[in-house]
Amino acid sequence: MSMSQATERLSMWQAAFVVARRDFSAILFSRSFIFFLLGPLFPAIIFMLAGGIGAAAAENRVPPSIAVQMPQQDALKLQVAHERAREELGDRVPAFTFVEAADQGEGKMAAMLGDAKGEVGATLTGTLAKPVLTATEGRLNSWRGIVAMQLAAAQDNAQFAYPALQTTTVETTGATQKRSRQQTAQASMTLLFLLMMLLAGMVLSNLVEEKANKIIEILAAALPMDSVFFGKLFAMLGVSLVGLAVWGSAIGLAVLALGDVGGLQSMLTALPVPGVGWPLFIALFVIYFSMGYLLIGSIFLAIGALASTVREVQTLSMPVTMLQLLVFFFASFVLLDGASFLQWVAIAFPLSSPFAMLAMGAQEDTIWTHFAALAYQIMWVAIFIKLGAALFRKRVMQSGPAKSGTPRWMFWKRQQTS
Repeated sequence: MSMSQATERLSMWQAAFVVARRDFSAILFSRSFIFFLLGPLFPAIIFMLAGGIGAAAAENRVPPSIAVQMPQQDALKLQVAHERAREELGDRVPAFTFVEAADQGEGKMAAMLGDAKGEVGATLTGTLAKPVLTATEGRLNSWRGIVAMQLAAAQDNAQFAYPALQTTTVETTGATQKRSRQQTAQASMTLLFLLMMLLAGMVLSNLVEEKANKIIEILAAALPMDSVFFGKLFAMLGVSLVGLAVWGSAIGLAVLALGDVGGLQSMLTALPVPGVGWPLFIALFVIYFSMGYLLIGSIFLAIGALASTVREVQTLSMPVTMLQLLVFFFASFVLLDGASFLQWVAIAFPLSSPFAMLAMGAQEDTIWTHFAALAYQIMWVAIFIKLGAALFRKRVMQSGPAKSGTPRWMFWKRQQTS
């Protein structure tokens, strides 16, 4: 029984499963896949070490203070006002360093402000009636009001008192919840984009390699092109999901074994709870990663049909990569802007739909919209694969050594009768 007779008995999905199983096994058990898995671990280790160094530096960093030089009587009043302000507002009030007028002149104050150690961020001179605050524009904008409040308290030191304020604590507010969920949405969208860009390139490289080895032409002759494309795309998706599982497990084991290295554990636990809850949101992340991967992967397959060499792949894939970057920025802008019309545009556009729906899952607790979006995205995956398969069939199956002026149907007829 010939291959063509055997494959005639296979349905499109059975043939796609054969191709997917072949590609999945060939890639998963290759040495290159092991190195591919190890590749992102080195940047992750560097990121964790850099985060640990940054956290340690932030803990040891002493905020700059305001050097104060005033007559003794004014300085004493200002010191009392400053201590009371620190009791009420804490570290939001910059520390004061009082300098006696007899020991330091104006030149010394300027020297303290310009000292490279950075211990002094501003100077306060003059008197309580005519104070002079000297600092950079940024610090003036930050400290002007709070310094003025302390000067007012020092001028009226006898009568001034902070009123007794009764406070009540709540778990959260609508504004806080909205802002925190936007942070979760932005972080998840960024991670989704990075993973898709990192993993989608495998589809393109695999197809070009098989085109160079003529393997893809053998598969195309024996199986329907739609089945070949579906099989290759889902095989690469399976390999990518294995990679995600390995990287996720490695991160989890590192956190359990090493603790909060580089602030990774603190960063993960600080993410606010998404609207649909963490279990469902993680499931939606995997699903929308799969949809986004299939969408961009189907485009890369179509590019592979057009490219014959690695140089052509790089030339043709660059516009798609830039398009995906623009799509990510567009989805992020819609998230921050909050415009409902643009949000629906992002959901309707196939390439930005996974990002927009993932952001919606982080911000809202509605479930039914995700089922509708998934059906819509599946439709576009099928459309893109159909178009890619047709393009590949036209580029590969109709290519050959036919001479110019010879109709292609005569070339094919000659091939069949020979």
